[in-house]
Amino acid sequence: MGWDALALVDAADDGRSPIERRAVVRGGFYELQARTVIERVPQATGIAQRWAVSPYRGCAHACRGCGARAGHRKLGLDAGRDFDTRIVVRPNVVERLRAELARWDGQELAVGVGGDCYQAAEETYRLMPGVIGALAGAGTPFTVYTKSALVLRDAEALARAGARVAVSIAFVDERIRRAVEPGAPTAQARLELVSALVEAGVECRVLMAPVLPLLSDAADQLAATVRRIAQTGARAVEPVVLRLVPGTREWYLEWLAQAHPGLVERYEELYDRTGLPSPGYEGRITGQIAQLCQMYGIRCGTPEAVSGGPRAAQLELV
Repeated sequence: MGWDALALVDAADDGRSPIERRAVVRGGFYELQARTVIERVPQATGIAQRWAVSPYRGCAHACRGCGARAGHRKLGLDAGRDFDTRIVVRPNVVERLRAELARWDGQELAVGVGGDCYQAAEETYRLMPGVIGALAGAGTPFTVYTKSALVLRDAEALARAGARVAVSIAFVDERIRRAVEPGAPTAQARLELVSALVEAGVECRVLMAPVLPLLSDAADQLAATVRRIAQTGARAVEPVVLRLVPGTREWYLEWLAQAHPGLVERYEELYDRTGLPSPGYEGRITGQIAQLCQMYGIRCGTPEAVSGGPRAAQLELV
């Protein structure tokens, strides 16, 4: 559904990608009217919510391990450089969301899974105040996923709506951040963001994701990250080990082969065909993080599910 529902192949193929034939390019962004906006979240992402709305597709943060990269392929773009630089905007997201929420069953939604909803494009389009208003008006619980301090602009509205914000901080080593999250704010900036959100009365947790095998998973690295998160006042830590789903896998392993060629074989051993890490490895890392959270006095794990009251019959999503 969602982006899958778009007719991406025109009868007359003029050699351009589907997105270039269908979108309006304005200020470097690709504006595309969406037919539906509530989309199923692939279970492999590792987050708690099963449904999401994303005002933007693609993300200028350019995180190598981003699990949303494959979505660009459906638009005729590549999951690598295009995902980082060719951002797709849904200018009618608020209108469509209101219509779909009128028939929604109250399940919690994730906001910003297909691309950070507070990346630079939001400064131009200002879609999030309308998204927050629509969700709050419908009584639908939601969690916003972001790395950007722009979310503070809407802190008051998020607090009034009872929204959760999950800020991604997988590690605090700036050398790793520059290599694998070149367009994202520093870990220090994100730690300060968490503190500011908490001070503003927003329920904030840290998505410790993705933990990178053999790069950011050493005991001292995990301890330093959890310790500094605990100092922010965050509600909890939610650890997720890197997923190498199609789209993400090719882009990440291409970088790994150039930057750390000696690790490629080990990664091939750690991951199955679907892109999930081995259960033994994942259990060991999340177990270590859980112990560290207990040591530093912060909750660990997936948040408890919340549900709003059904307003009408459930939206027919399939």
